[in-house]
Amino acid sequence: MTDDAEKAGRAASNADDDKLHIYLLPNLFTAGNMFCGFLALTKIVEADLADGNYHDIKVALTLILLACIFDLLDGRVARMGGYESPFGREFDSLADIVSFGVAPAFLVHRIVLHDVFRNHPEVGWFIAAAYVICGAFRLARFNCLAAMSGTGGGRYFLGFPIPAAAGMVASLTLFLIRWEERDFPKGTWRFALPVILVFLSAMMVSEVKYPTFKKLDWRTHRPFTKMVVIVLVAGLFVLLFNRLLPFVAPLFFTAYLLYGFVRPFISRRMQRTMEADDDEEAEDADADDEEAKGGRA
Repeated sequence: MTDDAEKAGRAASNADDDKLHIYLLPNLFTAGNMFCGFLALTKIVEADLADGNYHDIKVALTLILLACIFDLLDGRVARMGGYESPFGREFDSLADIVSFGVAPAFLVHRIVLHDVFRNHPEVGWFIAAAYVICGAFRLARFNCLAAMSGTGGGRYFLGFPIPAAAGMVASLTLFLIRWEERDFPKGTWRFALPVILVFLSAMMVSEVKYPTFKKLDWRTHRPFTKMVVIVLVAGLFVLLFNRLLPFVAPLFFTAYLLYGFVRPFISRRMQRTMEADDDEEAEDADADDEEAKGGRA
């Protein structure tokens, strides 16, 4: 009788594992990400760029940055609640290719590439399409590595993450528009955007490692103090959103991009401190490094 009960329990467990798990809250944030990407594309298409009117473009840029926030939240919520699933990973990738692949590429093509390569439009198409294709490759590689490892992607990203790439394109474009305002169509700085797009395309398919910050611990011994500080900083940022965003966001994404190049030259101990990673594997690697140094000495 006991053996039959155990068999029935194992059968029920296997049947439960075979079910497709779709969790509401994290996928709701992912849907918000895709919705922002769709609205951004709509604004880019509807934008009337005559007489230096970039209002719709600014809205589209803000929507892309908002999609970055939704993308950050869906993963955080899924990990905190134990709601990670293959469906969520695939749905997230589909949303990312819209919001962080197609939207930024179409944006740069609309406001720069279309004018720069007016006599040779195929060059502009190629640059924009290369960004989208590299982004799709980056997402597919991440999903494959996550499925193979069974850990959801590990402690670091291989290649520059596509949300960060889109955030960098959007924030820099917003900064240039705010800086030059009505002179943006004639400004020379805007020609940096196609170069940045090509560079980010290469970075997404590179093997440079970037921290995921998945193990970032929001708990503290003084939760009330931390909560007050976070609320005050967030409130100040919301009040000064239009003034701060074009300057703060480019610095944030640029710093993250450069960190990938600096990271190999930083000690593992400092890496764990900066990345809030206390994983045992990293500690073991540290011990191995110390032993190797001792052996060489």
